[in-house]
Amino acid sequence: MKTIVFAGALALLGTLLGTRLAIRELVKKGYGQLIRDDGPTSHHVKRGTPTMGGLVIIAAVLVAYIGSHLLTWTPPSASAVLVLFLFTGLGAVGFLDDYIKIRNQRSLGLRSKAKMAGQVLVAVVFALLSLQFPDERGITPASTHISFLRDIPWLQLPIILVVLWVILLIAAASNGVNLTDGLDGLATGSCTMIFGAFTLVNIWQYNQSCAYTASAGPKCYEVRDPYDLAVVAIALAGACFGFLWWNAEPAKIFMGDTGSLSLGGALAGLAIFTRTELLLLILGGLLVIEVGSVILQTSYFKLTRRMTGTPRRLFKMTPFHHHFELLGWAQVTIVMRFWIICGLFVSAALGIFYAEWVVGT
Repeated sequence: MKTIVFAGALALLGTLLGTRLAIRELVKKGYGQLIRDDGPTSHHVKRGTPTMGGLVIIAAVLVAYIGSHLLTWTPPSASAVLVLFLFTGLGAVGFLDDYIKIRNQRSLGLRSKAKMAGQVLVAVVFALLSLQFPDERGITPASTHISFLRDIPWLQLPIILVVLWVILLIAAASNGVNLTDGLDGLATGSCTMIFGAFTLVNIWQYNQSCAYTASAGPKCYEVRDPYDLAVVAIALAGACFGFLWWNAEPAKIFMGDTGSLSLGGALAGLAIFTRTELLLLILGGLLVIEVGSVILQTSYFKLTRRMTGTPRRLFKMTPFHHHFELLGWAQVTIVMRFWIICGLFVSAALGIFYAEWVVGT
């Protein structure tokens, strides 16, 4: 447990202290946030707030992971390194997007096709590598099965479909965090809870692992490197929690696409490696709502335009949190209530995860 404690503490201190330095440097360079003209007018006061704070989160997580292993003199694992690769790779795509926005002084960065191509490239490399590196029992970091609370035996996929499935999960999770990151602290606080839940899941899987438990029962977990995945998860939770100090309303810095894409990728990577891919829909229920609101709004708009010639909207604005802003809710009220919703989803997911083990033993 020492490695887990050290990783969480180092990541927390890394963003808590490092973000202050980043704010000063970003302000000096003039790397401020561009605001959409069609967004809520209340957001215009945020124009110029430093962005690309996700760089601090990425650095804090990497330093925390390496530092915790050096302090305990334990080797890294294939699973953890691959999640960190996905986390950093998508962060690089997000950084390019943020940098182009700042350089061109517009609210649009990478073209959508280029941004998606970058995400797909990182996801394909991650997917192919995740099916390598079997341990002594032949267990690879990822599985060829679709999973809910563990692999579903009758849902095994050929390699090409596994890669496509992984791409879908990564794109959905990274864009889910990206869409949720629209109010001060909303995505950061939500990700803290979800990564905290993954830490508990990984610790439980380690304690009930088919490899590490002397008297492994029929419901033991066939997961590669659950302990080291817990180290990564707690580092992510700690980094988000420390960043929240500066990102809560009124935000002194934004994570930008650098942070949101990387955090979303880490969520998908942890879900894939813990064999809880479909459980992520519940763990990240708030993200699902945010993405779903955009899909519903776009679909309803196109459908009514085609059928009646007069397009209509289901919501005043999407993602969903903007709808409540335009209804007159204070930002802090929306964030707190959305955090409560996120917490309820996380609690429900953990309850389902634990109940499945209890029922099966």
